[in-house]
Amino acid sequence: MNPGLTIDVYFDLICPWCLVGKRHLANALQQLRASRPDLQPRVHWHSFPLLPDTPLDGLPYQEFYERRLGGAQAVAARRAQVREAGRSAGVEFAFEKITVMPNTLAAHRLVNRVAQASDDALTERLIDRLFQGYFMDDRDIGDKAVLIAIAEECGAAFDARQLSQALGQGRPLPSNHHVSGVPYYVFNHRLALSGAHPPDVLLRAMLHSLE
Repeated sequence: MNPGLTIDVYFDLICPWCLVGKRHLANALQQLRASRPDLQPRVHWHSFPLLPDTPLDGLPYQEFYERRLGGAQAVAARRAQVREAGRSAGVEFAFEKITVMPNTLAAHRLVNRVAQASDDALTERLIDRLFQGYFMDDRDIGDKAVLIAIAEECGAAFDARQLSQALGQGRPLPSNHHVSGVPYYVFNHRLALSGAHPPDVLLRAMLHSLE
């Protein structure tokens, strides 16, 4: 039997570092598969809403961050830092387009539902489209109608009415008390890393977890 590699990733969809980290992880996995074709890595995505108490209708995006960071100048400085990190991962953030800071609970319920009912590839595609919708296309991923549309675009086969009810009345998301920030990775249940590390660091962690 070929050796396996399990990677647990804790993330939130409003976190730009999680998108950067996802791209870096994909790069690291590509390198791993090239050097170790005998391995069978599998990624499990775990919800970690950073701001679960955000109103369900969301908040004005720019105003939220100016209050949180202390003004427009501080927001601009933080965005410049994130843009630079994003470009290193092939991501072009469009912060200027974003109008709503969403509550991501329904979006995470959607990801969990798809992960339980479908294959890993569809789950990955859905997460990518949710990140794309939020950070590049100004889609309100706290809106159930938007979430259903994105799920359909990804090829998820759900009854729209039932899915809408599930997104609004889903079970509470699992608690992850050992996680204090995202992205957060656990390799083979034994080695953990926190932060959007570059591909070479993630690759070393993968290999180390196999020793």
